[in-house]
Amino acid sequence: MQEQESIKAIPSNRLQFFPIMMFATIMGLGGLTLVYERMSSVFSFPIFISSIMIAISTFLFFVVLFFYILKLIKYKDEVKKEFSHPVRVNFFAASSISMLILSIDFRLFNMQIAEIFFLFGAVFHIFFTFYTIKFWINNNLEMQHSNPAWFIPIVGNLIVPIAGVGFVAKEILYFYFSIGIFFWIILFAIILNRIIFHNQFAPKFMPTLFILIAPPAIGFISYIKLTESLDFFAQILFNLGLFFTVLVFVMYKNFLKIKFFISWWAFTFPMAAVSLSSILMYELTNYWIYELFAYVLSTITTIIVLLVAIQTIKHMRKKEICIME
Repeated sequence: MQEQESIKAIPSNRLQFFPIMMFATIMGLGGLTLVYERMSSVFSFPIFISSIMIAISTFLFFVVLFFYILKLIKYKDEVKKEFSHPVRVNFFAASSISMLILSIDFRLFNMQIAEIFFLFGAVFHIFFTFYTIKFWINNNLEMQHSNPAWFIPIVGNLIVPIAGVGFVAKEILYFYFSIGIFFWIILFAIILNRIIFHNQFAPKFMPTLFILIAPPAIGFISYIKLTESLDFFAQILFNLGLFFTVLVFVMYKNFLKIKFFISWWAFTFPMAAVSLSSILMYELTNYWIYELFAYVLSTITTIIVLLVAIQTIKHMRKKEICIME
């Protein structure tokens, strides 16, 4: 009965346009869950907050997964269109990243579930990485197709070492880390070229500028997990993450009048990533400025996730999500 009610929740004509970008909501919520887990461990925040959030994130992950599989069964051609779309193809990796984030979330509560999420997430993510890069090489993409969403399949490779420590050999984790760092540098040059010398992003893709924060912030955490050393390269990664965070906030006027799109969830995970990197930096140095960064950035992340979640619910009620674009 519950399954039948869930199917009715999205009429068939709207199910046809159920976007792969919906997995970005899990990235944002799962990232915020991680923030509160670390705040509980480092700053004695109440653990029940992260316990509630992991339950919500996991539930929503399976809801989104259910509807997308249903779409695959009923509207296979629509899924094929997304899988060959120059922008949407990058968001398929959000599904595997969601699994990896949930794996990290569950480490505090259940290592067996964490390992299952990790194995599925790591396998699917390397598939999406190879497929996406092959897609870039084999198709005649134009400059206007480039946007920070291209970082999504790349950033996921930097999350694998964070989720996988203790589950697989470090040599495998270094393999993922190498892919993530190498292609981050290359893609950043491409995106910067687009931003400076070509047309501005379409309004619905402006929030994806926040994704610029994620590679160095996640790369910093991943590097520390692998090397256990706060060396020169680690400092570079952390400070680049901090720089891009300040940069997007200096550009706040670019985001004030943007109409709501599901891509607003692009705000959320990168902010969680830089919050987590600040918490880790405080753990490693005990320097008060990083504690201040941790509190401020975690508060901002929470506010952003709440605002985007409220807007998502409002637009779902108005049936302005899962429609033809």
